[in-house]
Amino acid sequence: MLRKKPADSRFGFANSPRMWYNKRETKTNTHTRIMSKQYNVAIVGLGGMGNWHREKIAEIENIKVKGSFDINPERQKFAVEKGLLAYDSFEAVLADPEIDIVTCATPNDSHKEIIIRALRAGKCAITEKPATLCSADLAEMDAVAKETGNLFTVHQNRRWDEDFLTVKRLFDTRELGEVFHLESRVHGSRGLPGGWRSLPEQGGGMVLDWGVHLFDQLLMMVPGKIKRVHATCTHITNELVDDGFTAHLEFENGVTALVDVSGNNFIFRSLPRWLVFGRDGTATLELWSKNGTMTRITNWDKKDAIPIRTAAGLTKTMAPRTDDTIKTDPLVYETPDVRDFYRNIMSTLEGKTEPAVKIPEVARVMRLMEAVFESDRKRQVVEFE
Repeated sequence: MLRKKPADSRFGFANSPRMWYNKRETKTNTHTRIMSKQYNVAIVGLGGMGNWHREKIAEIENIKVKGSFDINPERQKFAVEKGLLAYDSFEAVLADPEIDIVTCATPNDSHKEIIIRALRAGKCAITEKPATLCSADLAEMDAVAKETGNLFTVHQNRRWDEDFLTVKRLFDTRELGEVFHLESRVHGSRGLPGGWRSLPEQGGGMVLDWGVHLFDQLLMMVPGKIKRVHATCTHITNELVDDGFTAHLEFENGVTALVDVSGNNFIFRSLPRWLVFGRDGTATLELWSKNGTMTRITNWDKKDAIPIRTAAGLTKTMAPRTDDTIKTDPLVYETPDVRDFYRNIMSTLEGKTEPAVKIPEVARVMRLMEAVFESDRKRQVVEFE
């Protein structure tokens, strides 16, 4: 039995990035939210993702990156070159009364300590994902946020992916009829990056690197609980952490999903980023592009089929449909703005809205990743919720 139609057929979850994006206060036709103050950010860990935060914040009004701290002297030098204050210690970041927001973009194993200390110093604390290495640690971080009354959230940035929000629209509006199966796939051919992403003690591996995104997207799309999880992890290029995985999810409403990640596929561009199977049609979205199509039934009544001849005989069952019974159209992609993450932070700090990324949502994804590891370890299906 599939799920009942949600009250809002376009956006099925109450805290969709798109929903609060549409409600944002604007001046003329810009994305400028009306804010009452200027917010100062300090970035801890000015590597690739930390610098991404710096670049995006620079494009948003009423918020700026004042400074950063990194244990790498080269990144400290880079900060100065970009006009930032290079704090000489994390303690100096916390002691700066002008800093409102601390964004943590360090390796996964250091998130917990940084976030807890920032919260206790009276700062709004944002961490990259995964928030930490296990759900128990996340519970500790959340407890400190509640104790101090300071905002703690996680940068689940791929909630703003164009492909995800396009698939979510298909799911919610039933343009393909009732969706019964989803496949979410990210493949590459370079294995795991070097450094901390290859080390288990620092939270390396593909489940924590990509699973945290793909599971979050599915949980934001498909309502209801997950009944069962069956997963396998691969160790083709790395014995210490997983360099790929497949996870089969079964939701209580009857929807099933496959999440498939690999770093050792040399023809990965031939596989879709998404496959969406509905009662009345199927959609495919390419990886790293805005090319997608949906093919829908136009005539259920015409049942004649031209058999396919194979070396071993005929098949009528799997014969393709004739062109007069289906229609294929290019997909129109959603156009989200990932900068809305920080706009939402500012609005939340002013009491105007709720966080776009809530900790209970993050905790559910963390528990799901733990179920994936459990299923792989036991080589069996795991009951989840």
